[in-house]
Amino acid sequence: MILAGLVFDFFTPPAFTAVPIFAAAPLLAAPFFGLGATIRIGAAAMVAMVGVRLYRGALPGAVPFIELLIVFVQACVINRVVQRSNERLASARVIAETAMRAVLPTPAERIGGLHVAARYEAAQADEFVGGDLFSATDTPYGVRLVLGDVRGKGLDAVAAVAVVIGAFREAAEQEKSLEGVAQRLERALERESTRGSGFDALEEFVTAVVAEIPPGAQLVRIVNRGHPDPLLLSEDGAVETLTPSEPALPLGMDLVVRPDRADEWELPAGGTLLFYTDGLSEARDAEGVFYDPVERLRGRLFPEPEELLSALSDDVRLHTGGKATDDMALLAVLRPAKGQPDRRRTVKIIKRDATLRD
Repeated sequence: MILAGLVFDFFTPPAFTAVPIFAAAPLLAAPFFGLGATIRIGAAAMVAMVGVRLYRGALPGAVPFIELLIVFVQACVINRVVQRSNERLASARVIAETAMRAVLPTPAERIGGLHVAARYEAAQADEFVGGDLFSATDTPYGVRLVLGDVRGKGLDAVAAVAVVIGAFREAAEQEKSLEGVAQRLERALERESTRGSGFDALEEFVTAVVAEIPPGAQLVRIVNRGHPDPLLLSEDGAVETLTPSEPALPLGMDLVVRPDRADEWELPAGGTLLFYTDGLSEARDAEGVFYDPVERLRGRLFPEPEELLSALSDDVRLHTGGKATDDMALLAVLRPAKGQPDRRRTVKIIKRDATLRD
């Protein structure tokens, strides 16, 4: 803008002024640079205006100089306002991410002899507060897990996540049956809806998968409440969809339905269970084609759950071109084969628009 002002002022008659062009320079700099850079750009604009007039032998009048000075001061004020807003926003992001990590605690390194990896990915870089949830714990009845998705966003969704996670931790230790765990979650959401805390039955509900892997048994029991079907990945690259025998409504809908029923599947050594939210299965590419995890994972081998989630996350990001519209929670559980070494797993909150890795 300063260069444009110089050209305009140099090649036009003295009656024409480039003050608006010079004034635009500090105004454009104010939202994008620091205060020091804004001051330097504004000073450069004033020097340029005076310099080109002196070079042409025409002293600038007081009025254009005062106009430019006023705009310069306004640019500095705008810069400070923007910087303070950015600092507050950054602080809010840190608080939001900290709250999300508190609501979704890191699972244990190893749970009941199983290898676990979990991941939460925010759809937007500036949004860490969502309604996806997961938890895993070792109990007297085996390793019990839950993964779900609250309908809605924001603080109400986080409140529902906290209710489900809290109820699951208690019920997983106390309830003898997996169906009993699911019913405890249902009652917890029902109580939440009657307290006027923002969770409204029918308007807001939770799709969830509650699973149990008994100690010493090569099987998994699952109660599916309206959630995308989990997948079982075998050592030979086969992928099986664990579809429930009877469909069920999501949690928290406050409707009278038939009792929960847990289905059983074999979980052989070397097999990996993959639980995910619809942020994975409903991810679309530029042409609107949904991501198909069964097709994309079939025939691929992953030594550990963490490698599975990393490859899956990168593949989804490539599929959507980094333009995902929904958060995604992933939970993978491996029953290690004989002689398979222990590996650490991590829980990450990842920005979807992060630079793609090779």
